[in-house]
This record gives sequence, C-alpha cells and structure tokens, in this order.
Amino acid sequence: MITAVNKRKYYKILLAKNAEYENMFFVGVKTTGVFCRPTCSARKPKFEHCEFFETAQQALLASYRPCKRCRPLSHPNQTSDLIQKLVQAIEDNPEKRWKDSDFRKLSIDASTARRQFKKRFGMTFVGYARARRMGIAMKQIRAGNTVIDTQLSIGYESSSGFRDAFSRIMGAAPSSGQHINILKAAWLDTPLGPMIAMSNEESLLLLEFVDRRGLELEVKRLRQKTKSAIVPGSTKPIDSIQKELTLYFEGKLTQFKTPIIFIGSDFLKKVWKELSRIPYGETRSYADIANAIGRPTSFRATARANGMNQLAIVIPCHRVINKNGDLGGYAGGIARKQWLIKHEQSNKRK
Repeated sequence: MITAVNKRKYYKILLAKNAEYENMFFVGVKTTGVFCRPTCSARKPKFEHCEFFETAQQALLASYRPCKRCRPLSHPNQTSDLIQKLVQAIEDNPEKRWKDSDFRKLSIDASTARRQFKKRFGMTFVGYARARRMGIAMKQIRAGNTVIDTQLSIGYESSSGFRDAFSRIMGAAPSSGQHINILKAAWLDTPLGPMIAMSNEESLLLLEFVDRRGLELEVKRLRQKTKSAIVPGSTKPIDSIQKELTLYFEGKLTQFKTPIIFIGSDFLKKVWKELSRIPYGETRSYADIANAIGRPTSFRATARANGMNQLAIVIPCHRVINKNGDLGGYAGGIARKQWLIKHEQSNKRK
C-alpha cells in the first residue's frame, strides 16, 4: 500500500524524470488508461490523474495498459537492436577500421550509430571499435609481436597515428606494452539500472552502478593501483557475475561465487571482509562493523570504508544502516539501497 506521503514524493520524482527510481514504482494515468515508468518522456499528467503502483503487475491488474513510449514491461535499460547489431559486427571483425561505407552496407546511418552509442556507452561507435582494436594490439605486443607488425595487423599504416591512438586508450606507449596489465570492462543491465564490471582474466575487481558518484575517479585509481589499461570486453569473471546478478534479482541467489579481488589498504580490506559476512536479508549498523573488526571507536572510519567498497551488491555495503534504523548513505543512491534491503528481506521470508 503506497502512502499519501509517498504518492506526493513519487509525483515529484515523475516530474523530475529521476532515473535513480527506475523500476521502483509505476504510474497509471487515469485520463489515458496507460501506465509508465518514472522516466517516461511523455507529457506529465496532473497529480489527481495519477495512480501509483509498486509493480507493473499491479498496474496491469488495475486495467492500465503499458505505455508505448517508455515500454514499462521491457527491461529499463535494454540495448537497442541497432547497438546489438553493431557490437556483434565489431566482435565478428574486431580488427576492422570502420568507414561510412561500412555503415551503409549494414543499412545503418553513421550519425545515428554515433548518437546511440554515445548515449548508451558514453563513447562513440568508432571510439568503442578503436578501444577494441587496441585491446588486441596490447595482447599481440605482450605475446612478443613487434610494434610494427601489430600496427599493420590492426589497420594502421602510420606509426605515429598508431602510437597516438594506443597512448590515448591505454595510457602508455606501445613499446612498454609488455609491462602493462589488461582489465576488461563490460556494461551490465540490471533492474536497478546499468552497472559496469571490470576484471582481469581471473577475478572481478569492480562492480558499480554507472551513475555512482565519483565513478570516474574510482576507475582512475583502480587503473593506477593495478598499473592496468582498461578496454571493452568480457572475461570469465564478468560472464559469471552477469549470470549471478540475474539470479540475484530474480530472488534465486543469496551468495555470490564469482572470484573477487580487494584493492585497498589493510583496514579497508578488513571492513569489506566483515561486510561480506552479513547474512542475506539482514542488516548491521556501522558501529556493529567497527566492533566486529576490533575498532569500536572507529565507526566513522568504518562508514567511510563502507562507502569506498568497489564491489556493489557482491560486497553488501547496502546492508549497513545507522544505529537508529535510518538507512544512512549509499553511493548508488538511497532508493537503490532501500530496494535491495527490501528485496532480500522479502525473498528470505519466502
């Protein structure tokens, strides 16, 4: 049952098109008979014409039909067919240097591809393809190939052009490629919004919501600490966490098995390990965590360490709340924290 206070709150969110509340609630519009996501781009109805629901099923049972514009029954961040087609084209020929004529062969407008990729991934299609090629270049150089052979194999006739492109993507010149680690990064869709996963070939190092505060700085620190270049791609740990997240959001998984690595000080690692011991469907206070690691007066430092967790959901920092029962902070947004706690508690009761 949605309270009158929450109805007012949800209406403000609807007007602001706040993506942080995506999939948290749905709004039925009495005058049109449709129900929408909170981020729907359609003209906003008056408050008295709105009816709010916690699930799409509730809206359907109330005789509302899904909006054709925001498609509330589809995944909130579902990748378009065009993007899927282009990503597959890159994987079919990752060393290819794309030209406008290549888009025409696929019956795709180059400017549309550029715009959709920029909106979806924060980079253009050409930038994505270039990063993919440079990942191959790094692998070849580390395997012992000469720089000139690698340059020619991925389609660069100019040595200076290859070196400049390599340095922009990798943060290092090709000649030093043997001394740089590689981290793969992938975009993962979830019911609470897109996440980014980063890993090496053995373990997951980062899992965050893409709109997390300070994510760019976090990625930069990770790259510096691991002396790594980050390129688009997938690994066994990324494939594993994607499958596990799907099961988690379906309420079918309570403990993650994907291998992980903690990157941080001894104190941070101690806090994060303690977080991982909080049982599914339960919460602890920051003071509880401080006591558990033998630092009872360091609850503020513990709270900061909690906020520096780089493996959202897997290391369940969302299960830590204030001693008085308030939710406290969460880098991924309070609405997500509330949803995750409610989701776990509900499934634990089941």
